[in-house]
Amino acid sequence: HLFNNKNIMKKAALSSLILFATRSSAFSPSLHTGSFRSFHKSTTFLMSRKAGVSTPEELRDFVSKAGSKLLVVDVRNPDATVEPGDQKSLAVAPLPSKEERPQAVHLIYDREMGTMPLPDVDKDTPIITHCGGGGRGQLAKDFLMENGFTNVLNGGGPKETDCWNEFGSK
Repeated sequence: HLFNNKNIMKKAALSSLILFATRSSAFSPSLHTGSFRSFHKSTTFLMSRKAGVSTPEELRDFVSKAGSKLLVVDVRNPDATVEPGDQKSLAVAPLPSKEERPQAVHLIYDREMGTMPLPDVDKDTPIITHCGGGGRGQLAKDFLMENGFTNVLNGGGPKETDCWNEFGSK
């Protein structure tokens, strides 16, 4: 029977576990490794990436094939009044400069306008877009592809440490 005590108890236990896991400090940053976070020594939960963020393997292959032609497009906005969430990732990974991240350019994706400056490169240039965690990186990727760029991946950003390790120093 659908409403027997055993089914009710299983659902209540599962609901309690989910509520505890999402509202507690059980997901400590010190336990973070890649896409997985430990809850207990014997339990591991998969933490999903934002839609469209490439896998570390895809990024590794892309970077390897692109070589010196690779362009990394950082779409984060340093203006905390516009994108307050970017402040955390900027503290971990600075905006591109000639000294740091020489294959990267800073072209802000304007979420409100749905636009960004286009990079001054050939349309077939291998490009990785990123923001802090992948949301605007995907919007930037889509925007570039809508404007004729043909070789674009979304790398997520510094929050996706396993992905960031593949291209973050470029």
